[in-house]
Amino acid sequence: MNHPATPGTLAQRMRHTPYQAYSYSYPHKAAYRTLAAPASLEDLWAGQDRSALFAYIHIPFCEMRCGFCNLFAMARPQPDMVERYVAQVVQQMRVLDKVLGERKFARFALGGGTPTFLSAAQLQTLLDGARDILGIDLQTTPAGIEASPETVTPERMGVCRSMGIDRVSLGIQSFAAGEMRSLARPQQNEVVTRAIGHIRDAGFPTLNLDLIYGIGGQTVESLLASIDSALAFKPEELYLYPLYVRQHTGLGKIANRKGAASFDPIVLNQEGDSRMQLYEAARDHLRARGYVQVSMRMFRAPHAPDDAGPSYCCQNDGMVGLGTGARSYTRDLHYSTDYAVGRADTIGIIDSYLALDADSFTHAHHGFALGPDEQRRRYVIQSLLTDPGLDPAAYTQRFGGDCMQDLPQLHELGELGLLEEGSAILRLNDRGYEYADTIGPWLASEGVRLLMADGGTTC
Repeated sequence: MNHPATPGTLAQRMRHTPYQAYSYSYPHKAAYRTLAAPASLEDLWAGQDRSALFAYIHIPFCEMRCGFCNLFAMARPQPDMVERYVAQVVQQMRVLDKVLGERKFARFALGGGTPTFLSAAQLQTLLDGARDILGIDLQTTPAGIEASPETVTPERMGVCRSMGIDRVSLGIQSFAAGEMRSLARPQQNEVVTRAIGHIRDAGFPTLNLDLIYGIGGQTVESLLASIDSALAFKPEELYLYPLYVRQHTGLGKIANRKGAASFDPIVLNQEGDSRMQLYEAARDHLRARGYVQVSMRMFRAPHAPDDAGPSYCCQNDGMVGLGTGARSYTRDLHYSTDYAVGRADTIGIIDSYLALDADSFTHAHHGFALGPDEQRRRYVIQSLLTDPGLDPAAYTQRFGGDCMQDLPQLHELGELGLLEEGSAILRLNDRGYEYADTIGPWLASEGVRLLMADGGTTC
């Protein structure tokens, strides 16, 4: 998070900046620590409902490191490292097959990094493992993969689609060459067009395109032009991400050399922080073209297919992470390997993962234990920041209490006019979505904020 320890009421936080952190998970991995004692995964998962799990494979490799990227990933790994990594993930699958016991998966995804950095044969190996070892019916289970335009080939897309992958998320960021240079990511629009052609030719039902706003030199006009270029491909989904310039990233290092006091786009854009203006223009532009807003970032097209797969709810159901950097979620413990942003530390963590024996995968060593309060907070954050919102009745059914009494600060949302009026569900209105990246970190517990601040790591 940009400001993990920022105190104060929501009104005070809103005056600071709308862009404080993207709360895509809670607690954030920066709050994870080495566990006092390794936790047996067999015991941990035995107490978990395993009827609707999410399996996630993390691929920490890319063809290039984007200037804004603070993910656990490294560029241009040696081929031997990649091959060993694929084999190690398969070994981890075999261990988890025994550890998890009887289970059913409702979602599957490969993320990164750039999963399509792998060869078609390596992708086939992992997908075969997901099907044959973990028992995931990829033909009926909603399954996605992240990609970059430079790594999309007919062979890779053919393998993924034939195995049952039905969603491709493609990181484009901008169609303006100058803006891409500002992001330290050279990219040709011809490469984007060719990549989308391969994806469409392979027959994926859902194409998601990622764009970024807040880039140095970007204007409302140039952002809307990029959106129109994206819409020409009729994507089923479109994500709009505000630019965060993080410490230890390429852009963060540039800001640091300039002596900036913070790591926000304002240090790269002489006109100041224009993200809110850009967001509002982009949101209205997409809505006018029939796209439905699902969260601050996600917009779904009217022609997007209905999700007919098994039901999965991130607040209720577990996640099984495979590969270094992948997080696993149970009700009582979130766990993963350690993570880093810098190349040397990232390589060290990957090397440590490659050196693990099978027995090492039977225990969690690094994570965050969620007591009752943290479980409630997680449920509230994950529900409130996406459509349809936080259902107080569902909260009571799950936790036995009243969300407004358990977290009295929620009253501030209504007092500040951030909720839709007349609804039994706590649902953010337009202004509420504008401040989603303030609301999320505001709801974090003091303990989580202190852990993140103490770790010196930003998300």
